[in-house]
Amino acid sequence: MARKEHIWVIDDDHSIRWVLEKALQRESMAVSVFDSGNAALAALERGSTPDAIVADIRMPGINGLELLARLREQVPDLPVIIMTAHSDLDSAVAAYQGGAFEYLPKPFDVDEAVALVRRACDLRRQQTASTDNGGPMPEIIGEAPAMQEVFRAIGRLSRSNITVLINGESGTGKELVARALHRHSPRAERPFIALNMAAIPRDLLESELFGHERGSFTGAQAARQGRFEQADGGTLFLDEIGDMPSELQTRLLRVLAEGEFYRVGGHSPIKVDVRVIAATHQDLEARVRQGAFREDLFHRLNVIRIHLPSLRKRREDIPLLMNHFLKSAARELEVEPKTLRPEVENFLMQLEWPGNVRQLENLCRWLTVMASGREIHLEDLPGELRQPQTQALGSNSEGAGDWRSALSDWAASSLARGDSEILNTALPEFERILIDVALKHSGGHRQDAARLLGWGRNTLTRKIKELHME
Repeated sequence: MARKEHIWVIDDDHSIRWVLEKALQRESMAVSVFDSGNAALAALERGSTPDAIVADIRMPGINGLELLARLREQVPDLPVIIMTAHSDLDSAVAAYQGGAFEYLPKPFDVDEAVALVRRACDLRRQQTASTDNGGPMPEIIGEAPAMQEVFRAIGRLSRSNITVLINGESGTGKELVARALHRHSPRAERPFIALNMAAIPRDLLESELFGHERGSFTGAQAARQGRFEQADGGTLFLDEIGDMPSELQTRLLRVLAEGEFYRVGGHSPIKVDVRVIAATHQDLEARVRQGAFREDLFHRLNVIRIHLPSLRKRREDIPLLMNHFLKSAARELEVEPKTLRPEVENFLMQLEWPGNVRQLENLCRWLTVMASGREIHLEDLPGELRQPQTQALGSNSEGAGDWRSALSDWAASSLARGDSEILNTALPEFERILIDVALKHSGGHRQDAARLLGWGRNTLTRKIKELHME
């Protein structure tokens, strides 16, 4: 028998508590009601944890926003729905900034309230499943004001199917935001399909987007659905949209305007219902002025824009992110998670991080493998971080020896601890780092990255899949 979801309703108004309790119980949910935030926190301290909370924003004693802040500290993944009066729109914004799952304006429709609670429970169940399976949970992390603006935008768009343009430097987490927009949208149960414009050769991109009919070109042995068809009813994320060839820009514009397209070699129109979320690290307005990007397509995509800050604009989030990635790398490699010394935290917060969050994540993987002790000291950091003014590794014999010495030290420490099969730990990380650097150097073009590595493109694609880098 499936476990009932447990919901807490917190409001000093007895009639609101009664209405929500009965409505949720009719949906086979277990409900506990509290007349104050303090009573709910006391229950939490006794060890009881619900699947979702519905709380009023104005209560005697601790109010809804203060309660939300306390809950975020104690149970950060717990979805909280804040109830507000229509006159409390400023409070609703504050609720989003505080990390609320959603806000429910009073007076509310009971069916709408129940549906909102159901969505919150679904999110909680997905989070629990991800954690139980040991898999990475692609949530966005950040407490900096600039990131709170991003969270608020995701919250505002949670009931919308509107087109969104995400811009920010490479490595800032644009796909994570796109996935969050999908996960909190009415399309959450439908597919999320991602395509990187910069990673697909120009001559294959049209077929990737729109599919092709059998025999439409050499090698087309069978008909194939494109990404638009695969995403029907859901969300299509077009990363690095600024790299889309001009001839495909025209076709994309037509799909956005009419909701239909033709496969390559096809004669019958195919209708789709797809929400498009696009992302770029480029200045699209500048590309429009240069004639490299269609102005009408830009305006179609730029309905709502979300800007992701670079890591150097949110330095206060670096310790939080490091802690998350170190734990994630430890789970991945099945070792004890490492911790940062305070002086290391302070040092890392001063760096520029040109690769943004992705660079930070790679560093955490490197440290999990290479740092010898449980605590990470300044001398455990890679030489290029500790001495950013020195020449790049490999530029001379002295620099080329730095990573070899570090690898030798790590191997000796691992064997001294009694570890075995150390190649199984080191080789995947070695390949992952080199692949990531080559892809950055080639602007995401796999053909060029494969050449830089001395592989064929198929070998690189296979390695990316094997190393779960997609």
